[in-house]
Amino acid sequence: HWEDSVTQTSHEYDASEIQVLEGLEAVRKRPGMYIGSTSSSGLHHLVYEIVDNAIDEALAGYCRHITVTILPGDIIKVTDDGRGIPVDIQAQTGKPALEVVYTILHAGGKFGGGGYKVSGGLHGVGASVVNALSEWLEVRVHRDGKIYEMKFSRGRVTQEMTVIGATEKTGTEVVFQPDPEMFTDTTVYEYDILHTRMREEAFLNAGLHITTEDLRPGREQRDEMCYEGGIREFVTWLNRTKTPLHEKVIYMSGQREDSMAEVAMQYNDSYNELILSFANNVHTPEGGMHEEGFKRALTAALNNYGKKIGLLKNEEKVSGEDCREGLCCVISVKLTNAQFEGQTKAKLGNSEIRTLV
Repeated sequence: HWEDSVTQTSHEYDASEIQVLEGLEAVRKRPGMYIGSTSSSGLHHLVYEIVDNAIDEALAGYCRHITVTILPGDIIKVTDDGRGIPVDIQAQTGKPALEVVYTILHAGGKFGGGGYKVSGGLHGVGASVVNALSEWLEVRVHRDGKIYEMKFSRGRVTQEMTVIGATEKTGTEVVFQPDPEMFTDTTVYEYDILHTRMREEAFLNAGLHITTEDLRPGREQRDEMCYEGGIREFVTWLNRTKTPLHEKVIYMSGQREDSMAEVAMQYNDSYNELILSFANNVHTPEGGMHEEGFKRALTAALNNYGKKIGLLKNEEKVSGEDCREGLCCVISVKLTNAQFEGQTKAKLGNSEIRTLV
């Protein structure tokens, strides 16, 4: 009976039931909230979070080379030649900035302190989330003529920040082993998945050198990528198996204050349209205003031109779908405060909730 079930569950619900998960403990309790899942995609996502930090340095104009290495034992190493993560004491915590970035959620140079105007990644949780989900992680920073090293295990400090040598370089090296306690499906990295994603990043950041390498025995391979033409070369690459209808890729870019947009497009002889859009180097498969705006503008421009040269008479119009037949296009916007709206939909009766990711 209903009354029976009530008596069974009339357990006191008071303050003692409310748990506060401190910092990285929350990440280990609910990893999927931070990296999507603990399957193969989440495993690879760890790498993207560290790479995103290096790419933020590239966007700020300080980093030219990024190397992603799969070491024997499926250990990941990411190196960059940016400025190096700051090592001075961070005022709010009294701890070195390096420790703060790797142990505290929502800490980073992306929140209006002038560190980064544009940034991708998980908005300041990337490094600490990777640290929380790694059996061990080591970070070495080349900065101010010194090499600073710090070590962690499952998010906890195992070696305080230590100067281990002198250097003339600047940059950051992160080495980590994903935690098998968290990634129970697989801890084995797929080189092709990492290579494909890094190639995308190289296309989106013209002139940035990205190297991927696999040093696991029997699986050794290496790719170096650098595209001076940026997304123009991305379109050429996407169209490589088709016949383009015009030789040159159409390219345009514009800027307003700190935000910029660029579009590269080329028609081919197929009937399909392929539009790839990105915001701050993050692929936006669900589209968004950047994609909508482009589609509307393209349709309007072609209709206006058709009227102007007399191909379209009176009320004749070309539909948006017709305008995009055989189109291959890459749209990339870089914004200071990007809102990523994932189509994470939960059904509530007949209504759908769209949550901001």
